Amino acid sequence: MRAFVAIEITSDKIINSISKFQSEINISAKSIEPHNLHFTLQFLGEISQEIIEKVMMSLNTVKFSRFVVNFKDIGVFPKLKSPRIIWIGTDERSGNSLIELAKKVENALTPLGFSIDKPFKPHITVFRIKDKIEDINKKLEKFKSIDFGTQEITCFKLKQSVLSAKSPIYFDLMEIKAES
Repeated sequence: MRAFVAIEITSDKIINSISKFQSEINISAKSIEPHNLHFTLQFLGEISQEIIEKVMMSLNTVKFSRFVVNFKDIGVFPKLKSPRIIWIGTDERSGNSLIELAKKVENALTPLGFSIDKPFKPHITVFRIKDKIEDINKKLEKFKSIDFGTQEITCFKLKQSVLSAKSPIYFDLMEIKAES
């Protein structure tokens, strides 16, 4: 099964702000559905049920405290001239908290043979772009100063991703809660 470790976006205020941004920017790209918005802490790929069980045991060892994430900043991957992904990021403090948690997840999963291919960059994918599109710099610039809101992070999840023609369908496999 295809799996990943993620923090879901659950704040209605943030989801509504992102949905408003997605509808107002007017670009030729596929927007991510509100119920699929998340930070991917680590992508695990296609793994067996046996490995899933080992991943669950390892993730249960991750200890972290609650923290707040402030959603702001808009960017693209890999570069502005040929974007494939448009994302929303965080302020520096929030980003550092997310990086710290992603590192704890990575450290828990490394003994199982998982590794990351590039450093974790705190972001939520809000659009995927398949074909080359017009220069979107001016359109993005108009939204640069948006503050999308804050969300308290109280847990992360091991999730299964089932690919479908319309969009991926995510299922929760496990939830790891922050310490009180």
